[in-house]
Amino acid sequence: MLLWIPVDGTDKKLSKITKLIEVKHWALVELDGGNVKSTIFFDNREDYGEWVDFIILENKFEAYIDFMNEGMMVLCIRKEETIEDIIEAYRFKELDEVGF
Repeated sequence: MLLWIPVDGTDKKLSKITKLIEVKHWALVELDGGNVKSTIFFDNREDYGEWVDFIILENKFEAYIDFMNEGMMVLCIRKEETIEDIIEAYRFKELDEVGF
């Protein structure tokens, strides 16, 4: 399971989710059985050309249609900020679906 998260830095512990207009890096988180297998940062989302299952956005008002057209499920956070908190919320199904 692969998830994109737009973030403000490249530190796995300190980076925080950001609006798409303010994104500095993209965190690609690979989950295996609910556990984080890897977290890789990209400057541009297009630098990774493979299938990604989910994108997690800061709010439901972000421009999400392009992601859906690429076949990704779109989720948004409630109050989480760090990658670690977002993944924890994902595990417990505490992220909201967008566009449904």
